[in-house]
Amino acid sequence: MPAAKKTAAKSPAKKAASAAPGIPPHDLAPAPVVLLAGSEEALADRAFTALLTRMRELDPSFERTDVAAAGYQKGQLATWTSPSLFDERSLVLVDGVDAASEAFVEDVLEYLQAPVDTVVLVLRHRGGNRAKKVLDTARAVAGVAEVSCQPLKRDQDKVDFVLSDVRRARRSIDVEAARALVAALGSDLGELAAAVDQLLTDTEGTVTEDAVHRYHGGRREATGFEVADAAVEGREGQALVLLRHAEATGVPAVVVVAALASRLRQLAKVAGAGRGRPADLARELGMAPWLVEKAQREVRLLSPDGMAEAILAVAAADHAVKGGGAHAEHALEKAVRVVAAARR
Repeated sequence: MPAAKKTAAKSPAKKAASAAPGIPPHDLAPAPVVLLAGSEEALADRAFTALLTRMRELDPSFERTDVAAAGYQKGQLATWTSPSLFDERSLVLVDGVDAASEAFVEDVLEYLQAPVDTVVLVLRHRGGNRAKKVLDTARAVAGVAEVSCQPLKRDQDKVDFVLSDVRRARRSIDVEAARALVAALGSDLGELAAAVDQLLTDTEGTVTEDAVHRYHGGRREATGFEVADAAVEGREGQALVLLRHAEATGVPAVVVVAALASRLRQLAKVAGAGRGRPADLARELGMAPWLVEKAQREVRLLSPDGMAEAILAVAAADHAVKGGGAHAEHALEKAVRVVAAARR
């Protein structure tokens, strides 16, 4: 078999500059080494699908090998990546690099010094410190392509994800429609992407907020703080609806209670500090100025007796949801009602 070609040595700075991290998943193309780093499977799957598509375009008969890093035996990587007799293209997917043995780490670090030109080595690392040296070393090697597969945590990032998918399909979607879709399905990126595809199939022209509500109006992901905000603002009906949505989409009751308690603590702190400029009170209370200003407006609309009852109701709900009562769901609903009723 012909020997693998060695790349010319480069300084670490030049190597790092030549790496290509941050490639959008759908733009991933064949490279000697590909890193899929992060725990978001939807992004990793999308990147790998794009890679396979481009591999088939280059060589429909390329050879594919799927292996696991866990349980790796010394020397196996050399077998998987050996160039073929006629230098046909091949792809080797190594899954679970974050669970790799020391033997695999040693072999792949050696391989990275001289990747085989006709082989695409895909390293799937879901996070953690194990085998992190593989990622750090690969990122400093010329010709390495990396797709970040980190979870999208901010709602705006998910909205941008939806907008990007729709644009790639040469369609348009209202921003409010994208936000409504994220509100309904934002906790699961794979489900969110599938919903975008379905909406594009079932609608024509611009995707509107009405279309999103028509297909996904029965579902709404709500956070504990959304429930707390609605309750503190006296919107009892909406707070209870949000509570139902939170329960239906798996938000633990303890998280909702914690959000209610946090909001009441903020209000109590601001009420106890008396009058003053938000900036001055913010330094004194260790809160953001905008949060102090918001709390000042809310405190003026809360009755002292109602505030005291709300604190007691939330404390009772906290006790109940942590196993201290037989009717935790009822106690939480009562707490929401009492907090909302504290509004003058």
